[in-house]
Amino acid sequence: GESQRIRLASQLGSNLKGVCYILDEPTIGLHPRDNRALLGILRSLQKKGNTVVVVEHDEETINIADNIIDIGPQAGLNGGNLIAQGKLVDIVSNPVSITGKYLRNPITKQVKKTEATPKSFLKIFGANSNNLKNLNIKIPINSLSVITGVSGSGKSTLAKNILIKNIKALCSKKNSEKLSLPSKLWSGCEKIENWESISRVLEVDQSPIGKTSRSTPATYIGLWDKIRSVFSQCSESKMRGWSNSHFSFNSGEERCSTCKGNGVQKIEMNFLPNVLIKCEECSGKRFTHETTKVLWRKKSISDILEMNIENALDFFTAHHSITKSLNLLKELGLGYLTLGQPSSTLSGGEAQRIKLASELYKSNDHTHTFYVLDEPTVGLHMADVEKLIKALNKLVTLGNTVVVVEHQVDIWAASDWIIDLGPVGGKLGGELLNQAPPDRIRKKRTSTGIELNNFLMANQKK
Repeated sequence: GESQRIRLASQLGSNLKGVCYILDEPTIGLHPRDNRALLGILRSLQKKGNTVVVVEHDEETINIADNIIDIGPQAGLNGGNLIAQGKLVDIVSNPVSITGKYLRNPITKQVKKTEATPKSFLKIFGANSNNLKNLNIKIPINSLSVITGVSGSGKSTLAKNILIKNIKALCSKKNSEKLSLPSKLWSGCEKIENWESISRVLEVDQSPIGKTSRSTPATYIGLWDKIRSVFSQCSESKMRGWSNSHFSFNSGEERCSTCKGNGVQKIEMNFLPNVLIKCEECSGKRFTHETTKVLWRKKSISDILEMNIENALDFFTAHHSITKSLNLLKELGLGYLTLGQPSSTLSGGEAQRIKLASELYKSNDHTHTFYVLDEPTVGLHMADVEKLIKALNKLVTLGNTVVVVEHQVDIWAASDWIIDLGPVGGKLGGELLNQAPPDRIRKKRTSTGIELNNFLMANQKK
């Protein structure tokens, strides 16, 4: 985001005309206060005689656009259509447009939040890593908290250098000894108190899922093992003596020997990027011809990999252990993904939501987890932000603590607690401006307080 804005600034001084500028989500990493400065730059480029095209989910950007192109209605095979085009009023008045629906009825009206006073707090004393200025910070246990502030104010430092690093070290030693750390062993702070109820720490980031090129949503969430079990129970499988392992594309002789279960082959190109082509031996099916002859409800194991999550839900309706995982993925807005979609083709936001679905599925095994997410709304439409908020609240309901570094105002409004850093970035930032529930933050005359109050007031009028 910073590098993109530096390039924009250089274009302002160029006095070029007749240029078509294309930007992909330029508001990433920006506090709402800084959005207007960015939008001012884009408008300046347009007034100089240029065309500016922006791919964006930010509501303020959508509101000021001269022409809006709304693609949908949904994602994947259910998307790709031009739903509406024109001014803001054309999008809002279109009954088919999901974007129009959320512009008419904001997320804050659709996600009901129960106000509750936090009872227990994780307490950080003397946070001083990077530009943080010896801050004393409270984070409510079993709540959804947001760390926010302008770019460079110290949000990621607080989340990663202090929270994740220290609590992960504490939890790793928790069961082995009665831990009492001297101050010199604390990283980036003087000490942390009241952490004992936390059993583990997990950063749910947007890094790719899985460790191999054969990783898919179905394998990552543990769904594929259950599907293999179904096929191993088929009469033909029993007749041949095939077990679950026979239906694995990660190992064994039953996977295609040419592509090694990838379904594609990599062609190395001199001086050019490598090219992936469908495997000629198995036609992209990943398995041997004999394996694909085993059918369950007239579908082979390869056919299942090509199903999207919504269709798989109907297909496996009688298998609760399978539909539970699929429902979680669908609830997080991933119903359009195929079960066998390679992890390398997933966006960061899709990978992050698959990780959340995995955590929700394992919720009975993992309670009292401390989850940290860094800008999880990146690349998400308003409809998906609503699903994300519900998932985060569900984690809290299950007895976990969730901390989110975020600029998205809908997340602020849906949170239980806001930690506002600032007032600016760099050396002049790193101060604790406020820490309180949203209804108290909105009354403060800070950038975050003003933006939150304006947002809530505007949505009340809709």
